[in-house]
Amino acid sequence: MAHEILIVDDEPDIRMLIEGILCDEGYEARVASSSEAALAAFRVRRPSLVILDVWLQGSDMDGLEILQTMKAEEASVPVVMISGHGTIETAVAALQHGAYDFIEKPFQADRLLVIVRRALEASRLARENEELRLRAGQDAELYGNSAQIVAIRNQIEKVAPTGSRVLISGGPGSGKEVAARMIHARSRRTDGPFVALNCATLAPGRFEEELFGLEGGVDGVGRRTGVLERAHGGTLLLDEVADMPLETQGKIVRALQDQTFERLGGGARVKVDVRVLATTNRDLQAEIVGGRFREDLYYRLAVVPLRMPALKERRDDIPGLATLFLHRAAEMAGLPSRDLSPDAVAVLQAYDWPGNVRELRNLMERVLIMQPGSSQDLIRADMLPSTIGENAPGLLKFDASTDVMSLPLREARDLFETQYLQAQLLRFGGNISRTALFVGMERSALHRKLKQLGVTSDERNTG
Repeated sequence: MAHEILIVDDEPDIRMLIEGILCDEGYEARVASSSEAALAAFRVRRPSLVILDVWLQGSDMDGLEILQTMKAEEASVPVVMISGHGTIETAVAALQHGAYDFIEKPFQADRLLVIVRRALEASRLARENEELRLRAGQDAELYGNSAQIVAIRNQIEKVAPTGSRVLISGGPGSGKEVAARMIHARSRRTDGPFVALNCATLAPGRFEEELFGLEGGVDGVGRRTGVLERAHGGTLLLDEVADMPLETQGKIVRALQDQTFERLGGGARVKVDVRVLATTNRDLQAEIVGGRFREDLYYRLAVVPLRMPALKERRDDIPGLATLFLHRAAEMAGLPSRDLSPDAVAVLQAYDWPGNVRELRNLMERVLIMQPGSSQDLIRADMLPSTIGENAPGLLKFDASTDVMSLPLREARDLFETQYLQAQLLRFGGNISRTALFVGMERSALHRKLKQLGVTSDERNTG
């Protein structure tokens, strides 16, 4: 999406000149000739950048005063000052009050465009850095090579450039926000902001102020920008949208339809251009039947539904994810990176992971810290919490000193093969073909062996 630039100058010829230069380069422009018009335009919708003249004849405020007001209301918007009567003192004062740069008139078009591009890039980097500080450790890619994750990535590649609203469903920790960030990163709004509102953690009485903002008192003093306005030109994520109060749901429906809203305490409608994504870990159809979620909001959000698979549905990805999280945790903690032993991998693949990918990531960090060792020391199954391995097949907890030693060779071998094949079937989610490939048997031979050992179809389909 094109960046929107507000041009403030009292000379019509200068306004037209700058507007023409910017529009020729693909930018969108709005113009204002006075301090009153400039602040009104700034408050109606935040621009990506402001080009502001220092001297404004006939205005209540000069450019430096306007600069201070704008920075007080929205410090992240870059401001480039221009003046035909500039002095070093004026330029220094402008920079001290937060201006990105200062240009003297007359100026070259090329120089103006270079400064505009640099200011927009600096703003983008600052926004990304702030987001990274707030969400340290947040993934921006879905990792894994399972069929389920490959399908999800393909769907994201298709829907991301379209601008359609997407409803992402799945259990807690399954990667819903990661998918939303991927959609934004691959969209035409990638240079715009990505703003997330966590509906599950917000007090009901604060929803509308967070969404729509607060108008404030006289001259906009005390105004607070809501997430809809902050996401202008970018993407707004309504995280766990089922927790949004019904009354607020009705108001967001209109905002989605018209792309306009009113700040609390205000009367003017604010127009924005925002792509809305939403996530939920609940069955919204059941919520609609129960009267807890509006049907019209559901159909506006679920233009394209996307379901994130649980980790237990893609057990193939567990070894790679576990290794990735171990290496990340080692880098963050300044510890030597370690690998998992085969028995530990099998135990991890046998576990059902109610907390999904988030639970696996947290476990790997915990094990690395609580089970110290060198980079050559493998993390073994007995180092994992007992709750992780309690449902694993018996082989994964096999003790050679137990009564198996009292069994005849044939019975001991059958016991080993039964537990071994149960473990491998569970590891590959009941997929006979992949299990046969891993254990080195023909598929038909594996079927016969399973029948011989009494491993039932229910056991083969575990997970």
